[in-house]
Parts: sequence; C-alpha cells; structure tokens
Amino acid sequence: MSVAPLTKSRVEAFSDGVIAIIITIMVLELKTPDGFDLAALMSVAHIFLLYVLSFIYVGIYWNNHHHLMHAVSRINGGVLWANLHLLFWLSLVPFTTRWMGESHLATLPVAVYGVSLLMPAIAYYILVRALIAANGRDSALAHVIGRDAKGVVSALIYALGVGLTFLTVWAGIACYVVVALIWLVPDRRIERD
Repeated sequence: MSVAPLTKSRVEAFSDGVIAIIITIMVLELKTPDGFDLAALMSVAHIFLLYVLSFIYVGIYWNNHHHLMHAVSRINGGVLWANLHLLFWLSLVPFTTRWMGESHLATLPVAVYGVSLLMPAIAYYILVRALIAANGRDSALAHVIGRDAKGVVSALIYALGVGLTFLTVWAGIACYVVVALIWLVPDRRIERD
C-alpha cells in the first residue's frame, strides 16, 4: 500500500480558509456607532483604523504565504506543524484588535497586540526554515530568502514596539505601522523566481 505524498495545494487551501475566517471574524467584531451623526461615527473611528491595520497585517501574511507556497515543491509533517503554528498566532489577531480598540488604546492591550504581531512573525520565520529544510539548502526558496534580514528586522521592531508601549502607546503603535509599511509590498525576492 503506497501513501500519497503531501501536497502543497492542501496546505494552501486550508491556510486560505483559516485566513478568510480570521478576516471575517475581524469584520464581524466591528460595531456600528450608537448614534447617527458624525460625532457618533468619529467615536468609533479608532476601532475602524485598528481593523484596517489588522486587516493589512493578515493580508500581508496571506500574500507572502502564497508566494512561499509557490516557491516550493515539497512539504512534510514539519511544514504542516509550522504552518499550523503560524495560523494559530494569526487567529489571535481579531481578539487583540478588539481588546485594544475597546480599551481605547490602554497600555497593556496595545502591548499584547504587539505580541500578537510578533508571534506570527516568529512563526513565519519558522515556517520558512521548515520549507527550506524540506526543499533543500540549494532550493530556489533558500537562495531568495538568504538570511531573511527583513524578517529578523521586523521581529526586532515588533519587540521594540512592545517595550516602547510601556513608555507611550503611540511609540508602540508607530513601530507596528512601520513593520506593516515594510511588508506592504509583497516579498519581491520570492516574486522574482
């Protein structure tokens, strides 16, 4: 009896589904204003802006995940677990986004939001390493990723943002926005191959 090899299309399909659910949860968490005038709308503007930031983050991961899967030919059990690890951390983003918004940017929720951005960055790094291990050090992915300075710098900025949040929440939020801007354009290293 032969066992069919693991296919990356199943990983992509599952990941796409989970990410779609994460985005759906985030939008369902948006509440309408209590009133019907501009002042009522402005009272929830910060919640909408946090949703936009989180939507961008989840979109960045979806986009780069797609590029990763396109760049590899093999996956294994380690890749499956690394992928689930990434999806777990991403699944917490709706919770931390809502908590931060409802707290009106209180220090601890903003710091926890930063951790909920840092952990997927670490998980993504682990996923990349698992994919390189499954596809070999001479694979196209290994060559284009290299040492992954962009990923490492992003994680460091997240960590800095979490720490700075305890001094002023705006410094932490600024760090989180900077990382989003760094990654807004898909990873060109992978896109070229």
